[in-house]
Amino acid sequence: MLANQQRVAKALEERLGLQSNADMLVKAMQYSTLDGGKRLRAMLVYAAGEACHSDQQGLDAAACAVEMIHAYSLVHDDMPMMDDDDLRRGRPSCHKAFDEATALLTGDALQTHAFISLSNNSLPAAQQIAMVNTLATASGVDGMAGGQAIDLQSVGKKLTLSELEHMHQLKTGALIRASVRLGALAAKNVSEEALSYLDQYATAIGLAFQVQDDVLDVIADTETLGKQQGADIARDKPTYPALLGLENAQQKAQDLIEEALNALKNLTGPTQALSGLAHFVVQRAF
Repeated sequence: MLANQQRVAKALEERLGLQSNADMLVKAMQYSTLDGGKRLRAMLVYAAGEACHSDQQGLDAAACAVEMIHAYSLVHDDMPMMDDDDLRRGRPSCHKAFDEATALLTGDALQTHAFISLSNNSLPAAQQIAMVNTLATASGVDGMAGGQAIDLQSVGKKLTLSELEHMHQLKTGALIRASVRLGALAAKNVSEEALSYLDQYATAIGLAFQVQDDVLDVIADTETLGKQQGADIARDKPTYPALLGLENAQQKAQDLIEEALNALKNLTGPTQALSGLAHFVVQRAF
């Protein structure tokens, strides 16, 4: 895992070492993307690629792309018209470190640069198109952006469990599922059966990740989280602990990880990295 974290960090630095007259924008892009973080989505790209014996150059392109999309979403989420968070990973959010206009443009530029990264490799055109389609779908109205819109509309409302899960399958889960699928699509002739089992795995850990996020918003402190503790409670957002109770929410996360691990048993390639990341999702403290 550490080797892949270092690998994607180097690849991101190379792709964001931009020469531009818009110096402030480039600095804000670097500030928002090169500050570490868990790199979970990139790690999932590499882990799925390992299971499917994928092309390494294609994996680097995809890993950087999902991290840029994730970074753009965080920059926009933190802005006053969205979640209005002043902290991100223990540092001032982009709009605080720079300004709101720069933060808005930073998200826009990171989103477009993700697709430059994703299409800049030597994979056959058919594979590249499938990968671009996967990431675009996961980022748009049927994925992350759509889920965020539902989230904003749900403040102060009571959601059913199925409604809450649907929202998070879009807002958080879509990009996690895309990360796993991209890792597999960087391989030659990956089977539909393998893609199906990988999607079952990714769907389960994507939901488990959000459940654990909600749990940590209750039990962790601001310094550990790197963002304001209790922020979702303060905004009256629907969460799993609020709906199920804290202990039941923690158990749900564990059950989802078991579901993910069971899906991996159907794959023939090496799945140790995917298994390790599944456990990390519920064992993490931030």
